[in-house]
Amino acid sequence: MSDTTRFLALHALKVKGLASADDLAVITGVEDLGPTLEGLVGEELVRLRTGRVGGYALTKDGRAAHAEALPDSVSVAERAALDEAYRTFLPVNSRFKATCTRWQCVDGGERLNDHSDADYDARVIEDLATTHEEISAALAAVEDVSPRFGRYVPRFAAALTRVRAGENEAFARPMSNSYHDVWMELHEDLLLTLGRERDAADGH
Repeated sequence: MSDTTRFLALHALKVKGLASADDLAVITGVEDLGPTLEGLVGEELVRLRTGRVGGYALTKDGRAAHAEALPDSVSVAERAALDEAYRTFLPVNSRFKATCTRWQCVDGGERLNDHSDADYDARVIEDLATTHEEISAALAAVEDVSPRFGRYVPRFAAALTRVRAGENEAFARPMSNSYHDVWMELHEDLLLTLGRERDAADGH
């Protein structure tokens, strides 16, 4: 396995926590990730969990290997571009969180949204579409120096398409490749890559 592919697999698992081989292929942009995953399992850096909720996950040694490799994976140009993207991300993140709350609750948070009001849901989805345009532009601006972050854009687009097609779970349901799932991964990726701790500005 190449060092780049190895790092991408470790990093994707650090960001996502638990992932299938198919999900990892989408996240890393590496179609044939099987040999890399097999090698990492053999090195005991990654384990394959089976059962109702299965997938690949980092071991303790895998987390240590990722932490050791991460600093050298970020160029000076990439860090500068991502610093700017992160500053753009923070206010958009606040608006996205408010939009998610409106999707999940109505009447100012007084009751859960049962999605019986199609007009209300349509307005919230349009707010999500606005957020999508904003975050896509921010990520497009760094894609040349950090292709990994560019790969979030089609994942966001796929989730938005599912929401618009009437799949309510694709908005914010956990562990379903929802828009919120991908957003949380992006946020974690930015923090990890820039070596930042989550604080009040991140909605801590």
